[in-house]
Amino acid sequence: MSVAVNFRLARQLTGGRVLLWSLLGRLPNAMSPIGTLLLVSRNTGTVWSGSLVAGALAAGQAVGGPIVGRLADRRGQRTTGLAAALANAVALVALVLASERGLALGWQIAPAALTGLSVPLVGPLSRSRWARLACGEPELTSALLTLDGIVDEVGFTAGPALVGLLASAASPAVGLLTAAVLSGVCASLFALHPTAAPGVPASSLPHARSAERLLSTPYVLVLAGMALLGACFGSVQVGITATTEALGRPGAAGLVYGFLGCTSSLAGLVTASLPARLGLAPRLRASAALLFAASCLLLPAGGSLLALTAAIGCLGVAVAPQFITMFGLVERTVPAARLGEAMAALVSALILAQSASTFLAGWAADHAGPGAPFAVTTGAAAAALLLAICTATERRYRRRDPAARTG
Repeated sequence: MSVAVNFRLARQLTGGRVLLWSLLGRLPNAMSPIGTLLLVSRNTGTVWSGSLVAGALAAGQAVGGPIVGRLADRRGQRTTGLAAALANAVALVALVLASERGLALGWQIAPAALTGLSVPLVGPLSRSRWARLACGEPELTSALLTLDGIVDEVGFTAGPALVGLLASAASPAVGLLTAAVLSGVCASLFALHPTAAPGVPASSLPHARSAERLLSTPYVLVLAGMALLGACFGSVQVGITATTEALGRPGAAGLVYGFLGCTSSLAGLVTASLPARLGLAPRLRASAALLFAASCLLLPAGGSLLALTAAIGCLGVAVAPQFITMFGLVERTVPAARLGEAMAALVSALILAQSASTFLAGWAADHAGPGAPFAVTTGAAAAALLLAICTATERRYRRRDPAARTG
């Protein structure tokens, strides 16, 4: 299906406004990591300190994501999403105040971790919502999840770019305060939309919850693949920040990272137009190969801003196909009653690996130079390619029996 057809289907199911709140509500998730890295690095004078605080934010999200996802599945997206959105807005404001006042690093890590713990998970909850609205129809489910993947890519583009623009025009603090407003307003409106899933208490589904395990071999493999993609993201963020500082253009970091999202969004549009007969497993292998090839271009690209931007753009082309494909594989391989939790755990795997690679890349940048983080990117991409070659088959990722999915 074309993107236009997918959009019309979504409008018929929801009235269209939920797409706007979904897009704007995702921006804080894309803005917070790079915004935190830029803010703390600028205020402390070291990329390592910025990496430490940004890593705490990512670690908080890795822990909080599955909890928020499970609460949303059980208690409903309205209550859970609204509470998370408001808590996230308050935590972002606290993080900005702590950094701007020059408080000890521990006092900056605490609100950063709380920011991560309270991320409202608009993306995973949106995908769970679309899957529920599709009522198990495979073609409609695929169309809606592909559209949601494109919305994710647009948010992934706009978030860092917006932080970069605000950092250049004013300061990184303005970017994070903007994220707080978007979280408090737009993520709340998304949570309160009538399409929000009401939730199913665990006591009403004793057999389904006990008989249907969330973890299975295919799902664990997708978690591993998403973690390696997260390692690429974290190391690339640090590499861009360190390289642009070394080139004397620190304000360009958000814009360069945003360009990655721009090319990734274009690749997402192409992915949405691929014929259904091209299975998800071959797509995963192809996108992993493209990711590795593009990551190799980063190693010699630190000498100029133009070369860095071009290499980052090439990397972005590989991101959307892999991102969209892995979320499609999750929808195939987990119980329907636990889809929200599964989607949240997938994002947490990405964020946890992003956090670890942020620490590692920050240390590498301080000890081996601004280009060293890109070696971490290439290593993670090589591991992702090896994993895809060895495990990504249509037989392994065949769709679950619908009867089993509903318990």
